Amino acid sequence: MTRTRRQSKILEVISGVEIETQEDLVKLLNDEGLKITQATISRDIKELGLIKVLGSNKKYKYVYVDSGEQKISTKLLNMLRESVISIRTAMNMIVIKTLSGSANTAGMAVDKLNYQEVVGSVAGDDTLLIILESAEDAALIKDKLSQII
Repeated sequence: MTRTRRQSKILEVISGVEIETQEDLVKLLNDEGLKITQATISRDIKELGLIKVLGSNKKYKYVYVDSGEQKISTKLLNMLRESVISIRTAMNMIVIKTLSGSANTAGMAVDKLNYQEVVGSVAGDDTLLIILESAEDAALIKDKLSQII
């Protein structure tokens, strides 16, 4: 598994499950069939800029926090490039098909691109739906995303 795919999986996991320790994350990923060491997870956490915050169960958990810069990191951009299978428009919408489990990461990347034409987006497991103001905006943003990918 590539580093980008592994880090994408980490972002997916922490967005859905409260992970308190690196060991918990290693165990969860190993249980899913990904053979990853604690040292690798430690490097990934540092590279992704994950921090710990107080979770709903009064225990700390790892989270990815948007720095507010509205700038997309190279790592996130690479995750987007590696995860997208196809991009299609449908009237004022864009439908992006991704590798299984990568739609949330693709959505985060698109959000960080901060396109003013984007009204909002919704991510499933392998599909990202982007809503735009008009069909013309959809075509424009599709072209921009296609150039990135």
